[in-house]
Parts: sequence; structure tokens; C-alpha cells
Amino acid sequence: MAHRTTSKPLEKVVVNVGVGKLRNQPQFDEKVLPEVMQELALITGQKPAPRQTAKAVASFKTREGDIVGLQVTLRGKRAHAFLEKIVRLVLPRVKDFRGVDPKNVDEGGNLNLGFREQYVFPEINMEKSRIHFGLQVTVVPAARNRARALELYHSLGVPFKRDANIRMHANDANKIE
Repeated sequence: MAHRTTSKPLEKVVVNVGVGKLRNQPQFDEKVLPEVMQELALITGQKPAPRQTAKAVASFKTREGDIVGLQVTLRGKRAHAFLEKIVRLVLPRVKDFRGVDPKNVDEGGNLNLGFREQYVFPEINMEKSRIHFGLQVTVVPAARNRARALELYHSLGVPFKRDANIRMHANDANKIE
């Protein structure tokens, strides 16, 4: 799975879980948040860091310091292993999956993937898990160029949509520097 053109093709993989809506559940701090943290740690193999609000926002019903998300940053071998797990195990388990849309790769080459539920990850047992949450994965390449990043993702086996594949290469052919 190693990419041969650079020694470090991936800078990092960032996994985010928003827990804003889960805050309304009873015993959020005692039961809900620890379970989400445990499941995210199972998925990523690393303890998640809580993300807190910087200031109170009345319309979101948050106070300063409230935990509104969890984040894990994977680098090096862990980042590569996690991306490989997504490509080989997770994406095939996604219902009605027809390929990653090339529009999910931004101009900086970052690949953004969203999962509606954590059950697509093999580490999570659907019968034992009492909490339902989605997560967002951002793959950050070392090369901050969309065309080079698309080439990298193809070499790593990311399954892009077939019909978009042709347009993607035609649009990006002149952008490689």
C-alpha cells in the first residue's frame, strides 16, 4: 500500500465526532460521553481529545467549556493503517456505496469522508452499542495539490465514482506542477 513517489505521502488523518445533539441525553457526562470516547478509541486505536466551546452561544444552548466534539489525529503508520482499513473494510460495508465522489477532495488535496453511523467500522458491535453517532474523517496528504493528492488516493486504492473518474482526470491534468 506504500506510495513510491514520496517518502511520507500522508501527513495525517483527522477523525472528528460531534456530540452536540447527544448533550441533551440524560447523564451525558457520566454515561454517554465516556461510551462515545471508548468507541472512538476502539475505531482509531488512540484516545480521543475532547473539543470544548470557546464561549457560550445561547442559540446552541452551550456554555463556555462545554464538550461539543471529540477529535483524534493519526500520523505515520497509524494514519496509513486507518486509511487502509477504511478502503478495504469500512467503505464496502456502507449501505448503497457507489464510490467516493472526487468533489470530496478539496483544492488543498484533503479527502473528506463522512459516516452517518459508527456501525460500519468492524470494531463496533451493533448489539452492544447503545449510542448512535456519525463521524467525519479528513485525510491530509503531504502534497498540498489536488491533482497529486488524487493520484495518491488512487494508488492507495480509494474507490472513486466511475463516471466522475474520467472528468476528474480531464479537469486536473493541467494542474500538476
